[in-house]
Amino acid sequence: MPLSIRSAQPADLATITDIYNEAGVGTTASYDLEPVTLESRRAWFEQRSARGFPTLVAEQDGHVVGYAAYGSFREKAGYDYTVEHSVYVDREVRQSGVGRALMAELITLAQGNGVHVMLGVLDGNNAASLAFHRMLGFVEVGRMPQVGRKFGRWLDVVLMQLTFAGPDLD
Repeated sequence: MPLSIRSAQPADLATITDIYNEAGVGTTASYDLEPVTLESRRAWFEQRSARGFPTLVAEQDGHVVGYAAYGSFREKAGYDYTVEHSVYVDREVRQSGVGRALMAELITLAQGNGVHVMLGVLDGNNAASLAFHRMLGFVEVGRMPQVGRKFGRWLDVVLMQLTFAGPDLD
């Protein structure tokens, strides 16, 4: 089953919403507590697109099986060269290389768009996600104990960073 990576289109948003609600809201991969709606995902997509931030989907046999995106880390201008990414994969194809393929393309786009730092904000107990990010070259740069709460327990956040060589901006 060949995998293709392409830019997300509005028609993909229902599947993106479903994947996020299962993989993000249904786990500690995201600290959203309630499922997101198609309309909220549409607004999310339109806001990112308007700012020139990419959203990619992985497609296999004509079906979207994952997505990855990045956007602003913080809204202050001094952070313009730092982005925060997300990647979510349908449970049926996790650990099959879909996430790796999405992130490889997202990283290539980030480098081409002048991004200097890409951050991942991860659940500290998500060993698979931590290992995945390390494999991609991310390093742990911070750990914040008990800053999140979900499923009746306190959660630690880990910041993972990938730094790209960038142009001298001075």
